Order: sequence, then structure tokens, then C-alpha cells
Amino acid sequence: MYDVIVIGGGPGGYVAAIRAAQLGMKTACVEMRGALGGTCLNVGCIPSKELLHASHLYEQAQSGFGKLGIKVEGVSLDLGQMMKAKTQVVRGLTKGIEFLFKKNKVDYVIGKGRIIAAGHVGVTDADGGEQVLATKNIIIATGSEPMPLPGVDVDEKTIVSSTGALSLAAVPKHLVLIGGGIIGLEMGVVWQRLGAKVTVVEFLDRIVPGVDLELAKEMQKLLKKQGFDFRLSTKVTKAERTADGVRLSLEPAVGGDAEVLECDTVLLAIGRRPFTVGLGLIEAGVEVDPRGRIPVNGQFQTNIPGIYAIGDVIAGPMLAHKAEDEGVACAEMLAGQHPHIDYNCIPGVVYTHPEIAWVGQTEEDLKSAGRAYKVGKFPFMANSRARAVGDADGFVKILADTATDEVLGVHIIGPDAGTMIAEAVLAMEFKASAEDIARTCHAHPTLNEALKEAAFAVDSRAIHA
Repeated sequence: MYDVIVIGGGPGGYVAAIRAAQLGMKTACVEMRGALGGTCLNVGCIPSKELLHASHLYEQAQSGFGKLGIKVEGVSLDLGQMMKAKTQVVRGLTKGIEFLFKKNKVDYVIGKGRIIAAGHVGVTDADGGEQVLATKNIIIATGSEPMPLPGVDVDEKTIVSSTGALSLAAVPKHLVLIGGGIIGLEMGVVWQRLGAKVTVVEFLDRIVPGVDLELAKEMQKLLKKQGFDFRLSTKVTKAERTADGVRLSLEPAVGGDAEVLECDTVLLAIGRRPFTVGLGLIEAGVEVDPRGRIPVNGQFQTNIPGIYAIGDVIAGPMLAHKAEDEGVACAEMLAGQHPHIDYNCIPGVVYTHPEIAWVGQTEEDLKSAGRAYKVGKFPFMANSRARAVGDADGFVKILADTATDEVLGVHIIGPDAGTMIAEAVLAMEFKASAEDIARTCHAHPTLNEALKEAAFAVDSRAIHA
């Protein structure tokens, strides 16, 4: 008899299992992939960042180093080695999680888990055999999968999901991204740097929905400068494979005359949906909403006592770090503790170049809510470190309450924005004011000084701009 069985070994699941074991609970984690880490580690966050890093260095060696007096000749691409390096990173991290399971005495059960009933989990192995495990509590942490699109059939060769986009055998001549969100843009950046022409087809009239609109417009401008083409307010109605690649049928989002777009590779990246099919949820009586998500209360409990859910299968942003925090919190609640997650303080990052990072409310959110706010902005062009390293596109924007000066949102587009945002998250967790950030001493010369200056700018007193 286990105290906790976690179904799913991704960021939420494996973290929940480790924390539960640390708290003295007998714990098992059921994972069908045969490798821990979930989508994030195996076919998502980690391999994409490896390729983003490698492709950035390749691009710099081709056209960036010369500006610094570094002469490089005969630069060429070994795509096979690049993919091999990516695989080695993934394998090393996966084995690291297995080590952590052993260290914390978590039982790792390989197979597809399903809920038979509260307190019982069936696990089917690769040979079709099934065992039934008894437990006091079940945590569902099965993550998400790519969203399909009618008329566009993924074969992971010429029409790929994010999974296939990480392992293309050759650099596409023309890659079309269906969807202008985070996943599509990141993979588009990789292949554009390696030589592909990239066209983004987006149903909405903007890219990266949910991101502060001013940052989204700046990102589109910079990506266009890098070579991206954008077809906004446009929908894809059909994808046909041809001898040369794929023929896409496009129409205006509001309706109108159809047109054809030819390419050799298509990446379908219109979002993700919870992976909740085949888990026995309906049979076990677990409620699922029309979007496939599992409703939970403030303790992550479903409508069935003893069954909990975290991560991408519940409401909220589908982010690995959000799932990890929920995994820790859920385990601690099962142990009788009282953790808390402030969902307004969960950062988001787009790992293009420059990066976008944000936390809290956007200007659109605040205007919609009718909340009075002040804006402080500071450009990286006026930041000495950014200028010194030749990476000065973008800016920092801080939104603060007009009356109290409390920081309501921080939005960064620029170098290393994903790291810089941590300071803003911490500030918001402690309900800091813009003045608090401005009065905090920042080392010089650092990129984070741009955050300090933006905080000063909230009160119209930036020093260096």
C-alpha cells in the first residue's frame, strides 16, 4: 500500500513524487514514456533550448564574431552532431531524475497508468501485462499534448508537431509555422538561423497572445528584421502533401478568398491540450470540463476524495515551473502543511532572441479592469552592459499602481530577459513598490540595472535615459 501514487513523470509529477517521499510518504511514480522528465525534458523545454543555444552560436560564428575582431572562416553546419548533442543533454538529465528517485526512495514504475477507482491504479507495461497498485492518494500529473487542427494531419516528417520539429533530418528550405505562439516562434528561430525561410501564419491579428501587446509588436518587428514573414489574421483550412512538400490553403480569419502557400515543411503549433484521455477518469467518476481539464479545489483535489491533479491537466498556464510549484504544494498539503501559490506571480518566457519575459498584469489587463496605473520604461540601448556585449534591442517596462506604487506587472524584451524576470517575480511576491526596486542597489555593469532604471522611470526620474 502506497501513501501516494503519481501518474506522470514530468516536471509536476516527478517533483510531487520526490517531495512526497521527502515528507515521509511511501511514493511511486508511474510513467509510460520510459524516460522521466515528461514533454519538457524529452521533447520540449530542454531540447529546444539546446537547439536555440547551438543555432545562436552558429549564427554568431557566421555573421557576428567578425564585428568583435574574431575571424572565423569556413563555418559549416553538422546537423547530425547538433542533434546528437541535444540527445546527450536530454539523456543526462533524464538519468539524473532516476538518480533522484533512488536517492529519495521513490518507486519508478514504467507503464501506462489509469485510475481503476479511488485508491487503485492499474499499470499496463509494454507487453500488455497489467498490475494493480493500491494507494491512499493519487496525483494526476499527465501533462499535455499538441493541439490538432482539422485538415492538417501531422506525420512528423513534412507536417510536424513540436516533437518532430526538434528532430528534422535536414534544414527546411521554407518552414511555415501554423501558430504565432511561443512554441512555434522558438522553433522557427532555430531553423531560420540554420538557413530556412520562415513564414508565420496566425489566426489572430498579433503574435504571442497573452503577452503585453507592446512587447508583442516589438518582437514581431525584430523577428521581421531577422527574416521572418508574417501572415496575421489568417487561417489554414487544409494541408496537402505534394511531391515537393506541402500545399497550404489559406483564408482570411474573417472569411474571404482562399489562396495557396507552398513550402517543404509545416510546423503545427496552435497550442496544447490536457492529456486526460485513457486515464479512466470517466469510469472513476472524476469530473472533466469541456476543454479536457480537471477541475480542482484549493488543495488540488478533484471531485473524488483521494484523487488530486496538478500541472497542465488543470486550469492555468501550461508551464513546467507552474507544474513544479503545484507538485511541491500538493505533496505538502497531503502531509498536512499549508503552502501557498500566488498565480499572479508565475513568470512566462519566450526564448527567442531577444527573449521576452513577463510576470503579473499586462497593460491590456489593467485597462480592462479599470485600474489606474503608471508606466516606467527603460531601453537596453541605454544600458552599458547591453551595449558592451552588442545586444541592446528591447526594453524593460514596469507597471505600478498609481496610488500605492505597488508593482502590478513587469515586462521585458531584451537580452537574458528570462533570467532578469526572477528579480521582478521576487519583488511582486513580497508586494514591493517600484520605489523598492529603484532603491535596491544593483551591481554595475549588469543588465539588471535596466530594471532599476525602469523602476525610477515609473516616477519619471530615470537617470540614464
